[in-house]
Amino acid sequence: PTVTSPCKILKCNSEFWAATSGSHHPGAEEAPEFCTALRAYAHCTRRTARTCRGDLAYHSAVHGIDDLMVQHNCSKDGPTSQPRLRTFPPGDSQERSDSPEICHYEKSFHKHSAAPNYTHCGLFGDPHLRTFTDTFQTCKVQGAWPLIDNNYLNVQVTNTPVLPGSSATATSKLTIIFKSFQECVDQKVYQAEMDELPAAFVDGSKNGGDKHGANSLKITEKVSGQHIEIQAKYIGTTIVVRQVGRYLTFAVRMPEEVVNAVEDRDSQGLYLCLRGCPLNQQIDFQTIRSAQATEGRARRKGPSLPAPPEAFTYETATAKCREKLPVEDLYFQSCVFDLLTTGDVNFMLAAYYAFEDVKMLHSNKDKLHLYERTRVLTPGNMAPTGTHPTLWVALLCLCWLCLL
Repeated sequence: PTVTSPCKILKCNSEFWAATSGSHHPGAEEAPEFCTALRAYAHCTRRTARTCRGDLAYHSAVHGIDDLMVQHNCSKDGPTSQPRLRTFPPGDSQERSDSPEICHYEKSFHKHSAAPNYTHCGLFGDPHLRTFTDTFQTCKVQGAWPLIDNNYLNVQVTNTPVLPGSSATATSKLTIIFKSFQECVDQKVYQAEMDELPAAFVDGSKNGGDKHGANSLKITEKVSGQHIEIQAKYIGTTIVVRQVGRYLTFAVRMPEEVVNAVEDRDSQGLYLCLRGCPLNQQIDFQTIRSAQATEGRARRKGPSLPAPPEAFTYETATAKCREKLPVEDLYFQSCVFDLLTTGDVNFMLAAYYAFEDVKMLHSNKDKLHLYERTRVLTPGNMAPTGTHPTLWVALLCLCWLCLL
């Protein structure tokens, strides 16, 4: 079934962008038309306010409209018809290429300083999470969850059920907020939804705004409607967002210094990329994988899942995943898991592209493949991840024999 968001803020944003072409500093003769577009923009946001209460892009747009109204002395009362389209003048900030050194993270390091240590986080499929510490988890996390939240940016994902009555979820919405930073960038919001992967921020711009270092934040469209890349050079960060089938994947490369730049360290456990999914949201991947091999399809705790539209057996799912993922690591196992759970072959491509992003973004090429699921353990359960209890017993017996 088609899953669509009732919040229409992306439509409001695109209409405003079409009317103004993103120029927020019109000449005096054009100011009335700009104010008309702003009033139309505000009217559009009011129409969708009820369904956008929890939407970060909506609240950013509302505050942005108020600021622009004040900056350009626009009255809230007046016509709201759409003005003519505008085009960029030569030399507009959208084309600015010069940036101060402070807006280039790597250049700001002294020559004799140690190079920054980069980390990677990715989210894909049903959904599978690889954290900044290379922990790999399969999670439920239905609804909206914070993926990253530090002093420089926020990333929030929304996961929705893939099939009616199923606990299988996938990412249907992604919101990224880049916070205003010194002389480099203005606050910018990027938002993607199912079947809508824009190549611009919600205000229609493709860089960091009107500050001197605007091009230290830039969006590049790699494949129309399928693959975009965001370079945030001022914080040494690269973000890749893809739409595979009807769902989104996310991957990021970020310096450890930026990852750990948070004011409230007590709340770090809430951020999935940093600490992983809560224990009650994690799925016992290996137990289900064993069931898949013997039963022919995934079964989770509780009622049986509805049969997927295209039935895969364990053997056919394994053969299909091997076409794109020849190494039987956790990306391969995730692929098999998702095919059996959803019956959607696009989840195979999601796992494939997730691993392609790891190859591009991960700084340690020896850690590209992961072979064993890991999870955050509670203090009362501190056995090394993946170690079977019977192995511990065998090791203890061996130690006693050595002592004897």
